[in-house]
Order: sequence, then C-alpha cells, then structure tokens
Amino acid sequence: MPQSRTNLNAEPKSDSYLIGLLLRYSTLAAAALLFLAGLLLTNWWLILIGGALVAIGVYDLIQSKHSILNNYPIAGHIRYVLEDFRPEIRQYLLEDDKEQVPFSRQQRALVYQRAKNVSDTNAFGTLDDLYHHGKEWFLQSAVSHPLEKQDFRITVGNEHCQQPHDMSVFNISAMSFGSLSANAIMALNQGAKMGGFTHDTGEGAISPYHRKFGGDLIWELGTGYFGCRHDDGSFDPLSFAEKAIEPQVKMIEIKLSQGAKPGKGGVLPSEKITQEIADTRQVPMGQDCVSPSSHSAFSTPLELVAFWQQLRELSGGKPVGFKLCVGQPWQFMAIVKAMMETDNYPDFIVIDGAEGGTGAAPVEFMDNVGMPLIDGFLLVHNTLVGAGIRDKIKLGVSGKIVSGFDIARFLALGADWCNSARGFMFAVGCIQSRSCHTNTCPTGVATQDPYRQKALDVPSKAERVASFHKNTLKSLASIVGAVGLEHPSQLKPYHIARRLDDSQIKLLSKFYYFTDEGALLDHSARADVFNQMWVMADAHTFLPDNDALIAYNKDSRDKGKKTRSYGIESIEDVTEDINENLK
Repeated sequence: MPQSRTNLNAEPKSDSYLIGLLLRYSTLAAAALLFLAGLLLTNWWLILIGGALVAIGVYDLIQSKHSILNNYPIAGHIRYVLEDFRPEIRQYLLEDDKEQVPFSRQQRALVYQRAKNVSDTNAFGTLDDLYHHGKEWFLQSAVSHPLEKQDFRITVGNEHCQQPHDMSVFNISAMSFGSLSANAIMALNQGAKMGGFTHDTGEGAISPYHRKFGGDLIWELGTGYFGCRHDDGSFDPLSFAEKAIEPQVKMIEIKLSQGAKPGKGGVLPSEKITQEIADTRQVPMGQDCVSPSSHSAFSTPLELVAFWQQLRELSGGKPVGFKLCVGQPWQFMAIVKAMMETDNYPDFIVIDGAEGGTGAAPVEFMDNVGMPLIDGFLLVHNTLVGAGIRDKIKLGVSGKIVSGFDIARFLALGADWCNSARGFMFAVGCIQSRSCHTNTCPTGVATQDPYRQKALDVPSKAERVASFHKNTLKSLASIVGAVGLEHPSQLKPYHIARRLDDSQIKLLSKFYYFTDEGALLDHSARADVFNQMWVMADAHTFLPDNDALIAYNKDSRDKGKKTRSYGIESIEDVTEDINENLK
C-alpha cells in the first residue's frame, strides 16, 4: 500500500503535490486544448465540444456543493454517472445468476420464460450447491405420476359467508393503481380474467382500469379507506357498499399492515397524483395522499371483529378477511381470542412477509421491522391450530413467491394459497430497475408518466400474465405428481428435507415447530413461549396483559414446571425467546 495511505504524519513533497495538481486538472486542461485546437483549425465541432467542456469545468471550480467536482473538474462527473448506472452495471455485468438482489437473474429468467411460453429447461446440471446448509428439496415418490388436472383451486368462505369464492391457489398480490401504471393494472387484470385467477387491488381502491376487463378482484381496504372514505379520511359505509356489491368484487381484505413497511402508513407525493388517482382514491388534488399508520374504524380486537362483520353484511355476504405482517405475537393472539369470544371468524387471513414488495419504504423499515414470511406464517398457523380453529379460516401468504417450488413449499407448511406481486410484475415486463418510487420506471410498469407507460402494450402483456400463471401451476403439478399426490393441499412438511449447518438433514416437520391441536386452550403447547404469549393476549385490547403472564409463570413454578420467572421485563424476555422457541 502506498506510504501516503498508511503514514498519518507524512511530510508533503513538492514534486508529488505538483503531479497531483496536474492529474486533478488534466481533464480541464485537455478540454481547453481541444477548444483552442478548434479555434485554430476553425472546426466548429471541436469548438462546441471543447467550449462546453471548459464551461462545465469552470462551473465545477466555482461551485461549492460537490467537493469531488471542485477537486476534479469535468472528470468528477464520471463518478456520478457510474453511481447512477451502478444498479444496471451490477445487474447486467457483475451479478451472479443465483445472487438474490432481491430476485436473482435465474428467478427473473424463469418468470420471463414462462410468461413468453418458451422453454424453461436447463442443461448440464444445477447451479445450486446441493451440500450447502439451508438447501431444501422435495422427496419424490416411487409411485410418482403426471397429473392431468393442473388448475388447482380452493373455496374461501366460512359459515358466516353467503357468497364463497372459488379461487386459484396462485393469485396476484396487492398492488395499487398509483403505485402501478394504468396499463400495468389493465394487463394484470386482463391476464387474471384470461387465466381464471384473482387480482388484489392494493389499498389504492378500485380504479376504472381494474374494471375494464372484468377479472376477479379482492378489494383491499387500508388505513386510508381509499374509495370509500369521508372527507376527513374516516370509513364511509354507504360508499363501500355501493362498490362492494359489484359482481367483479369477490372478496374484501382489511390491510392491518404490509411487509414493506409494517407499522407505517404510505405516502403518495402530490406530484404523482393525477386527476384519475384523486377520483379513484377520493382524495383532493394538490396535496400528498397519506395513509395513516393504523385504522380509525376500530381500536381493539373485538372492534376489529365487529368491523369485518359490518363489511361482510355491507358486501352482501362476501368473504372478508385481513392481511398483516406479523409484529407483536400477542396482538394477533388477541384477535384470535376475540374471534372465539364472539364466535365470528374471518373467512381468510393473508400473511405478508417483511421481505418487502413493490411498495417503497425507508431502508430501516424494509430491513429491520416486521417478521419474515416463514416465521410470521408459522406463528399464525400454529396459533390457529393451538386454538382449535384452523379449519375455520383459510390462510394465504405473500412474499418472494415466483416458482412452482415456492408455492409447493408454503402449501406443504400449511398455507391454502399463495400470492405474488413482483412475480407478476416481471411477467408484464419489470426488469428490477428498483425505481418504482421515482416515477421513472423504464418499462412503464410502476410509473404515472404517460409516455413511459404507453410503451407497455396491454394485450401482449396480458397474455404473458396468463401464461406465467398457467406454466407456474404446471410446474406445481409436476412437483405434486412427483411426490405421488393428487392435489397440492395434500403436501405436508415431511415431504421436504433441509440440510443443516452441520450437514445433517431434517424434514421440515422436524425442523420447524408445529403446535398440537387445541394446545393453547389448556396451556400445553410444547414450546412454552406460545403459552406465555397466549396468556398475554386480551380480546379487549391490543396491549399485553403482563399481570396474566406473571401469574401464569408463578403457577408454572408452583407446579414444578421448568419455566423461568418473568418480572417487569417479561414482555421483552418473551420477545427474545420467540425465534429460539419457534424451531
């Protein structure tokens, strides 16, 4: 390493200083020489190019905002150009085929191939290291067989529902008009219509572009109640009922939180709000469209139950459920207790993973807030099983699901269906430029720029959406048949093996924790942290019942259980134990 970088007390050398000075201003000097050469040769091209570069260099010298440009006039701009194009340079020149940032080239290529109906087969062996810890694989059967039926479906709707919905096990996850362009929304919905699957509107309400082709819709209600709100932002039952009874709307989804930014409301800047968006969301022009961080229609678990029953009645008995990225576990358990106390259950619950999605979010929220999808799903699934009510509620999952294996894996863990947002974005042309929040999406998918989105051809992209769905279910069917089953609902955790850090192999049924039916009701869950969180939950409030937890642990000690005592720090202690005890 040069001494100048290691010696903190190095004496400046005059010759080194002069050399450094020449290097710093050499580009400006070259531009000046180019300009002078143009004058001498009377070459207008050289004069224009050299003059423009000299002007840039002089500006760089007199400006004080960027020290790099001041020290390296003209040449310093190369750094900013490379920084602007860094994602593209990495994606196209440096990225490994398996490196997920957040989706690998192989994952994206798989979607593109299936959307275009071209071969998705590869040769010369897998790119995966099959002996790397964390590697998972399905255990095929000696009686494997091809399946004729590939359009796997489930019915959502319990005894409180008057209009159950027959839906695919693979559907389009929540993406709003405003976040996505009008052309992207139309392509997704027309593709859903062609393929017979369901399209979640996202919290941005039902736009004219959702309605144009008549594809089945899940209407998502966020904290802003867009499309059914009063001027003060509160929920408007009459406006909701008017839209919810439309035949195209098949289910209603209350969004408690989302994976990209759980616990934080969204903001659509005023400059991105067109008159169409304002009319669709029922918000004024000229100001930011802000989603509150929590709902105003309810503030307790019991009030949430009353709210989904109100939506069920206003919609004419359609399936109603809620979506959440799991946060504090006892709060979800409080909702479960409220269900049981009122004997009123949602028709479905969708678990969103903290892996994020198309929604823009602060880095701290995207990286450090909310529970990852597998952990969140297993907590919800185990709670419902432990409470003895899993059969009353269908469970969907959403987060980084793009392949038949992704779907099969979650169905094996206990999910009823899977949603994908970014997978279907790839199908309509997304190239993962990660500029969704800038209004400069190069493919016209996530922008309101009329010229950019015009490049997205709706008919051809709708075909790709339908093809991606069809070919992904075909892949799912191949896995189900290879395991020797007839329907993905028959997949179980013991059909998948996982390699551990020490090269041992475990079935997922042994790797993850699965509670026993009804175990929470008598506090007999094998992982005592589930019992502790259950006693903390209160149907009348989202706040934890710390006194009940202290009493439970005292009773456990009196009975001789090996349960440590929790005091004032009990909530924090239980939180620390969750990840350790879930497995």
